Order: sequence, then C-alpha cells, then structure tokens
Amino acid sequence: MIKTLFMIGLGGAIGSIFRYLTSIIVNKYWPNHFPLATFLTNIFGCFLIGLIIGFLAKNNLSDSEWKWFLITGFCGGYTTFSAFGYENIQLLQSNNAAIAFAYIAMSITVGLLAVWFGLFVTKL
Repeated sequence: MIKTLFMIGLGGAIGSIFRYLTSIIVNKYWPNHFPLATFLTNIFGCFLIGLIIGFLAKNNLSDSEWKWFLITGFCGGYTTFSAFGYENIQLLQSNNAAIAFAYIAMSITVGLLAVWFGLFVTKL
C-alpha cells in the first residue's frame, strides 16, 4: 500500500510539472485568448492514457505498479480529463451509451456551474 501511494505521488508530481511546462511553452510560442495550453494538455493526456492502457494490457502489466505510476499518477497529475475520456470510452464500449452521454453532459454542465458557484461564493 505504501509503495503504491509513493508511485502515485511520484507520478503525480512529475505529471504536474509537465503540465506546468506545457503551459509555459505553449503560451510563450502561441499566446492567444483561447486556452490552448489546457486544450492541448487535455487532448495529449487522452492520447497518452490510451497509449499507456493499451501498452500495459498488451504486455500483461495492467495490475503492475506501472499502472499506478503512469495512469493514476502521471496522467492524473498531467490532466484528469484523460481519465474522463477513458471512462467514457469504457462506457461506450460496454454498450452504455446513454450513461456515457449523461456523464458527459452532467460533467460539463455541473462542472461549469460549480466553477460559477465557487466564484459566486467568494463574492459574498
């Protein structure tokens, strides 16, 4: 258990650093009003989690410490959007399209409302 927590923490720290560096580099070379750094981070994170899950499954490493380090740790620290993308693909592949689309709609709608509410509460 302690080793797993360490692997997740180490991966998360590295993922967070990479997220910060991605933002610095993207905003330096492509400054604009569109949140390009976050968008690219989320899309790359989705691609990366797909690669990692596929590689781990192909090499029978799905239950290894590499899963905790790379998926939960690194990808979790880099972007939680990758987990969101993966969970929806799993729902779609298991013929739960209605649940997937409800999850997508609710996550976006409730997430935006939660941000708005958090901002609202700080102004009270």
